[in-house]
Amino acid sequence: MDQARVVLLVRDGCHLCEQAIDTVRSVCTASGDTWAVQDVDADPGLKAEYTDHVPVTFVDGVRHSIWVVDPAALAAALRP
Repeated sequence: MDQARVVLLVRDGCHLCEQAIDTVRSVCTASGDTWAVQDVDADPGLKAEYTDHVPVTFVDGVRHSIWVVDPAALAAALRP
């Protein structure tokens, strides 16, 4: 995974992924935390593991959510 604090696994053409990107961008901009997007289809291992269960959000390397990113829950997970 990336070195960013929040990593979001997405795939092209996924409307939930687009919504998740907007949410993660907003929350991380407000908190000052780094974030990155990774295409699940670009990595055969990730594609096999997550299949259609995208978007997937990780915080500090730990899976945080699948499909929907709750902004309040993400913000809480990023607090020290």
